[in-house]
Amino acid sequence: VAQQTGATLKYVPLNVETGEFDIETLDSLLTSNTKIVSFQHVSNVLGTINPVSDIVTLVRSKASPDCKIVLDACQSVPHMPVNVQELGVDFLAASGHKMCGPTGIGFLWAHENTLNDMPPYMGGGEMIDDVEMEKSTYAPSPARFEAGTPAIAQSIGLGAAVDYLMNIGMDRIHAYEKELAYYLRRRLCEVDGVKVLGPNEDVPTAALVSFVCDYVHASDLSTFLDMEGVAVRAGHHCCQPLHKAVGHSHSARASLYIYNNKEDIDKFIEHLQDTLSFFGSLEGDNDGDGSDEEFVPFI
Repeated sequence: VAQQTGATLKYVPLNVETGEFDIETLDSLLTSNTKIVSFQHVSNVLGTINPVSDIVTLVRSKASPDCKIVLDACQSVPHMPVNVQELGVDFLAASGHKMCGPTGIGFLWAHENTLNDMPPYMGGGEMIDDVEMEKSTYAPSPARFEAGTPAIAQSIGLGAAVDYLMNIGMDRIHAYEKELAYYLRRRLCEVDGVKVLGPNEDVPTAALVSFVCDYVHASDLSTFLDMEGVAVRAGHHCCQPLHKAVGHSHSARASLYIYNNKEDIDKFIEHLQDTLSFFGSLEGDNDGDGSDEEFVPFI
């Protein structure tokens, strides 16, 4: 968009020491010419829960009166109560597969007036109002943005997932995951050779932790853990600039949800320690009792 329009693109850096959003730098970057502010509700790498209310208040006080605030809520909507009326943002995006729904579907929420002021980005059936030889008018939102045959099965599946989570209760889900998040972070901090990325233990986070290990690349670690029945994600998690800011090219990430419990975390830590012990023996750094000889990485 900046290349097409000539707009100036600015970034709010990570506070590397705290792993949190640097709201003071945001304050210094905002001007009366600021037209769009976009940020995450929850970091998919660090688990940081950003202070949406404080950010929105600051933007509304310093940015252009018609500035639009875009919130990436993919990591928050499935895990905590989210009320778009209270957040005060203009756009909110979330994905279906992160909230027990099908893949290939998500949603964009926005104020109805805002959507109706926007032109459609795609033409097709069901999105027009009146067609003449010289011009066309378009249906009100959301139809104007849903040209052609919709993803019917995925939409039904996403609706069922929403009902499922609402029946459990988002307050209950958030409280449960908050407990799991603290336990996971604490257990990982106890493992020798592991560096946990993100805020300190006393800062509330989402139920995910990214970490790096001495002498083991994240991809190798994830492969070996997978053979033990433990699934972690390895890579830069679509956040290369963030990883560069914390001084690492990649990390491993352990994520929890409503179907996990503390026993799962304990098993994960057990297999992680076994895997690190094995790699440590290859580096000549194993000070253990030789129990790694029983660890079989390939079967």
